Amino acid sequence: MKCRILVPGQGAASYAGAVSSSDPAGETRLPDASPAAPADGAAASAVPPAAASPGAGAPGAVPRPQSLMLSFFGIHVLGRETALSSGSVIDVFARVHVGEDAVRSTLARMVGRGLLERHRRGRRMYFGLTPRARTVLADGQDRIWRTGAVNRDWDGGWTLVGFSLPDAWRSERHDLRSRLVWGGFGPLQSGLWAAPGRVDVTALLDGLGLDEHLKVFHASAAPPTDAGVLLRSAFDVEGIAAGYREFLSRWGGAEPAGGDPLACQLLLHTDWLELVRSDPHLPAEHLPADWPAAAAERSFRALAARYEPAAARIAAEVLDAIDLG
Repeated sequence: MKCRILVPGQGAASYAGAVSSSDPAGETRLPDASPAAPADGAAASAVPPAAASPGAGAPGAVPRPQSLMLSFFGIHVLGRETALSSGSVIDVFARVHVGEDAVRSTLARMVGRGLLERHRRGRRMYFGLTPRARTVLADGQDRIWRTGAVNRDWDGGWTLVGFSLPDAWRSERHDLRSRLVWGGFGPLQSGLWAAPGRVDVTALLDGLGLDEHLKVFHASAAPPTDAGVLLRSAFDVEGIAAGYREFLSRWGGAEPAGGDPLACQLLLHTDWLELVRSDPHLPAEHLPADWPAAAAERSFRALAARYEPAAARIAAEVLDAIDLG
């Protein structure tokens, strides 16, 4: 099987249009524009797209251009003092059927959000990562390669965040909830959110300016509270499991042979990153025995290893990079 692209407007398991280097103009297309920036661009820009709301990165969702772009720069720029020309980025994104206008607008939007910075060389424009983007992408890499998809090390502790904001502070409330979701929190009740384990809330909510409105605790559950029931009241456990099962459905039988490894690599990494970013990393001991995260992670790692050598060779040929060191 070749890797495939989700057809917008169809069901989560509906795919078509195999990604092939010989058919860059296939009929299957991703959206040409991502949603508008959050109201507080400066604060929200540090939060990856999948953290925008509890439903972001939902099973079967079509990758947005900014999500694809973050994955692309994470694969090809993070850890290197380089910048890539807009022309070569456009060429690569054509392989996943994202048009030139969408690429240019996404690059400009990410510059405006402080995630990319421009570098002009003659008549060509190059784009590199900002420190903020490096932090976001490094965190994503940690979640993929070090943290893992299954939490077997929970010590029984919780981090609790209580808050009360004026009704008129809708933007601030949205930004706070976005950060909490990104940090693995779920709502226990109005104004009280919880995350399993010990979370550095100071770092998570840095820059929001809401410290005076927050109360943060580290605690453990006591009878008659049951941790398993608590998890299910604060998190959509079935929805998280469905995301991993749909990942397995999309990628479980995919093979790189006959497809475009560079395009498949980009789609695979974007799909997986959005999935793990929306997963609060719940304790394995309170999840069903058939929890699909481990199988999905094995599938991702196997495919990532298969795609990487050929994708790296193609990237070396098609990407126009400059050294910023």
